[in-house]
Amino acid sequence: MEKIWNIPLVEVCNLSEITETRPTAVITGNRAWRAVGSSLKMPVVVQAEPYTANIQFLDTLANGLPEQVEVVYGIGGGLACDVAKYVAHQNGLPAVIIPTALSVDGFFTAIAAVRKEGTVKYVETGPAEKVIIDWDIVASAPAHIRGTGITEILSMTTGLLDWRYAAERGKNTQQERYQQWAVQIAAGIAQQAYKIAEDIGEGRVDALRNLLDLICLEVQLTNQLGHNRPQEGSEQYFAYAIEPKASLRAGVPYSDLVGPGILIAAALHGQTIKPIRDTLQSAGVRLGQLKPDDIVETLRELPQYVVDHELPYSIVHEMDLDDEETIKRLEETGLDLKAERPL
Repeated sequence: MEKIWNIPLVEVCNLSEITETRPTAVITGNRAWRAVGSSLKMPVVVQAEPYTANIQFLDTLANGLPEQVEVVYGIGGGLACDVAKYVAHQNGLPAVIIPTALSVDGFFTAIAAVRKEGTVKYVETGPAEKVIIDWDIVASAPAHIRGTGITEILSMTTGLLDWRYAAERGKNTQQERYQQWAVQIAAGIAQQAYKIAEDIGEGRVDALRNLLDLICLEVQLTNQLGHNRPQEGSEQYFAYAIEPKASLRAGVPYSDLVGPGILIAAALHGQTIKPIRDTLQSAGVRLGQLKPDDIVETLRELPQYVVDHELPYSIVHEMDLDDEETIKRLEETGLDLKAERPL
């Protein structure tokens, strides 16, 4: 049976207006709970602060949920959101998401991104019951995460190129066939991100509202298609592959992984890097958080990684880091493979 998922109900309000009467499980982080916990009125039965989206850990949380819980709240960023949706789904309960920053599109998707078998896997959970947006909370988040969900939109720049690259080589499945109408819509969404990036970086609520609209449109487009090809390509594969290395030291925000991935993927496709770099940085995305050695090692592993994990076809399936043209293109990002400089 084919399903076309909806996005959740989105409520924009002050959190102090929310009263939850159902016995509640809260999935959050330390910083997020400090920011919003005192504003929420809800009967909290249990609270968890997950540190990973590893599938075994998530199953432990889901299996240990107290019987009296009737709703699961995810409060914070992408990790809290994914864990809340997964735990709720496994227990047949609704999930409510309260983002403390517009950092990912996962708040609005019908899937949870879990870590399994050395990569990111998607589990279909259905969308959250609702997403609650308090602009005072979002606008006051640190600049390096506040509006970095713009990377989800800019990923369309390279995701579309990979989708076309696969189509030209006959590598797309019938379900993921290249469709021009979807390309035109996705490209239009991506173009808008370039226009609002600076205002997002400054924390302007009108720009953050525009970003919310673009993310919702991006999610609904992929819902209609039933796959993520317009929005997910080699930039995300790079993020998946480098995440275990980056996470050895501390948790790394999603945008710190995908931002460099966008520049790398754009360079491989021969795109002009400067406007993409400027847009990412003006929106608050950090491009220098990854260790140079990790970047180089990940790039060398990536062609085999995408094969091992059966990821949809992209330009990195054919990448050769010993090829002079490839090296030259990657140098456009600021990454020198010979000197191993950061982006």
